Amino acid sequence: MKNLVKKIAYIAGAAVMAAGIFSLSCKVNKGSANVAFAETPAAQIPQDSLAVTQALQDSFRSITSQVLPAVVEVDVKETTKVKTFSPFKDLPFFFGIPRDEEEGDGTKELEQSALGSGVIVRRTGNTVYVLTNNHVVGNATSIKIKLNDEREFEGKLVGKDERMDIALVSFESSDKSIAIAKLGDSNTIHQGDIVLALGSPLGYFASVTQGIVSATGRSGGQIGSISDFIQTDAAINQGNSGGPLVNIQGEVIGINTWIASNSGGSQGLGFSIPINNIKESINQFIDKGKITYGWVGISLVEITDEYKEQLGIDKKQQGALASQVFLDGPAYKGGILPGDFIIGLNGHDIKSVDQLIREIGGIPAGKTTTVKVLRGKTTKEIFVKIDERNEEVTANDTKLWPGFVASPLTPDLRKRLNIEKEKVEGVVVARVFEKSPAAALRLQEGDIICAVNDKKVSNLEEFYAALDTNSKKEIWYDVYSNGHVVTTARYKIGK
Repeated sequence: MKNLVKKIAYIAGAAVMAAGIFSLSCKVNKGSANVAFAETPAAQIPQDSLAVTQALQDSFRSITSQVLPAVVEVDVKETTKVKTFSPFKDLPFFFGIPRDEEEGDGTKELEQSALGSGVIVRRTGNTVYVLTNNHVVGNATSIKIKLNDEREFEGKLVGKDERMDIALVSFESSDKSIAIAKLGDSNTIHQGDIVLALGSPLGYFASVTQGIVSATGRSGGQIGSISDFIQTDAAINQGNSGGPLVNIQGEVIGINTWIASNSGGSQGLGFSIPINNIKESINQFIDKGKITYGWVGISLVEITDEYKEQLGIDKKQQGALASQVFLDGPAYKGGILPGDFIIGLNGHDIKSVDQLIREIGGIPAGKTTTVKVLRGKTTKEIFVKIDERNEEVTANDTKLWPGFVASPLTPDLRKRLNIEKEKVEGVVVARVFEKSPAAALRLQEGDIICAVNDKKVSNLEEFYAALDTNSKKEIWYDVYSNGHVVTTARYKIGK
């Protein structure tokens, strides 16, 4: 019996040992993979490669530590009016609860908070200046500046400019150790250059992202109209607006302004205003509280290849068409005429309308500039004395000559206007400006101008040549409209 008990105990003990070994094996197997993984020797990185990577990392650390103290968060409050509606608006109380106070026009004021970024660019005495975007602070009722060390100061709007979408804010501090960013030269950047974007994206204070310059000279966006943007794939999100884009020297080469996105978040398409476009504006904000733009008095349009062909211009030729000029404006006085294709300014090429607007806007009033134009097949250099831009003058279409945009009569337009080629030749009135000479002559969109001062015209080159020949005297047109050809009244130039 004892032998049987011993035998049973032996078998049970063996079973327990076996079970214990199986459980341990499961744990070991489960953990063994981890242990084996952890004990796998790390890949040996070549020291030369590691040194290069370490040097790059050290560079990013150095740039960040140098620039980030000059980057600020800009917290703003804005007051907006919103429409209100209540079926009980004639009652003073509803269930004992007072109604919100309303304005007489059925609106009430609503205070909203928003934030953006900025960069400290200058100090004068105890006044510290922060550069940011107009769309960040332009409508602010109060501004707070939060430094990298989380100190906060009350900000004051020094100046803003909607056209360029920039603004300058100041705050007062006797602390001379507050960092000031160094401004670089945005004309030296190229595609592929490494850049860092700094700011407070989505409210995440003092963030840094890294990427490259994807492109330069970009245009577009819904804010600002006269900047050529630096495109970057460095992550830029809401809240980054107004923050700096910096190069590997730690210099500010752009101000982050907008993103192209389907989702509202970064998709690697961020755009910054080149700092060279802004440097002089900082001085103007401090001196005058605003940016003063130069003005020559021309209305510019981008043109198609069909347009160039009718003007007798090579399709590869870049520039900007002066479709109209302001009578008695600087360009008119200097000798620029409607139909002139502007290809140069002060000795360098002009490639687009945006470039020309931007460069003319930066020329001080009173300075004489050289404008190179193509007039038909002839190249001319014209000297124009720049005036200061005046919004009242620029909005006065009564001086806009000839007061409409002329367009080629293309096969597509013939079809849409139901005009047979053998019956009508000329140029199309594409847009008529209110109160302009064209409006006074009763021209309408879709009219076909067949003759200028009884001289037949069949294309744009002939039209502008005839217009310019008589631009100091008086003008009348033969116009095809609704199956009829009529002659307009006569418009006396300058009367």
